[in-house]
Amino acid sequence: MIDEEKIKQGIRFLLEGIGEDADREGLLETPDRIARMYRELYAGMEESAKDHLLKTFHVDSNEMVLEKDITFYSTCEHHLLPFYGKAHIAYIPDGKVVGLSKLARTVEVFARRLQLQEQLTGQIADALMQYMNPKGVLVMLEAEHMCMTMRGIKKPGSQTVTIARRGVFLDSPVLENRFFHMMER
Repeated sequence: MIDEEKIKQGIRFLLEGIGEDADREGLLETPDRIARMYRELYAGMEESAKDHLLKTFHVDSNEMVLEKDITFYSTCEHHLLPFYGKAHIAYIPDGKVVGLSKLARTVEVFARRLQLQEQLTGQIADALMQYMNPKGVLVMLEAEHMCMTMRGIKKPGSQTVTIARRGVFLDSPVLENRFFHMMER
């Protein structure tokens, strides 16, 4: 899916477009470096959350599971600048749980694509509902967007917070309050 040759050509055009000499010593290998970097940064384009969420384990408890402070890095699809922060995922099992690393891997699948934070939040929640079939999911992302901090309005430190609720979290303020109480710990 990722075409490194097209990326290299595009980076050469970009360098020329900003007035650089793409053949000068310091830039000669830049198109190749960027192409390799993009293969890593956008690896989620070639992955499915399903691969990580189908391996589950039986449990007798259906109490809330919370994995918080999952660091993620993504790229804003509007400006092609990074945004990064923490993901917090809670779910109510329905007889089965997934390995905790699989939650972080699911965040990575969707974060390693061109994104909007609002969309990223919903994609994580929807994948958990689809492949784990829990009673409910709540996903919260807190992120700083470089398009807000290094250009435009230039407000470093500003945070964008998004929430996606699914299943029992939609109708239960008690569960949502428990989530926020657990987040404070």
